[in-house]
Amino acid sequence: MDAAGHDDIQHHVRVYVMVFIALACLTAVTVGVSYLHLGRAAAIGVALTIAGIKGGLVAGYFMHLVSERKVIYWVLSLTAVFFLFVLFLPLLTVNEAQ
Repeated sequence: MDAAGHDDIQHHVRVYVMVFIALACLTAVTVGVSYLHLGRAAAIGVALTIAGIKGGLVAGYFMHLVSERKVIYWVLSLTAVFFLFVLFLPLLTVNEAQ
């Protein structure tokens, strides 16, 4: 193996280790926030924000979406929009029950 290939592998390993450390720290932050006496809405918002950041790190680096083409981002964006639509769909039926 040549020196350039070895340096490239070292770079990727360093990135993976940094992402792992970030995920571990965010997990610790999640546990720490769970001990705070936040309201239900604030606790859910903070938890979802941290989970979204962790999911973005996993998708971006471990699933190699950081270096993908724009088509992947369009598909991912469409999936996220559809997920949010389905998530908030029950809000459209709240007034019908009354």
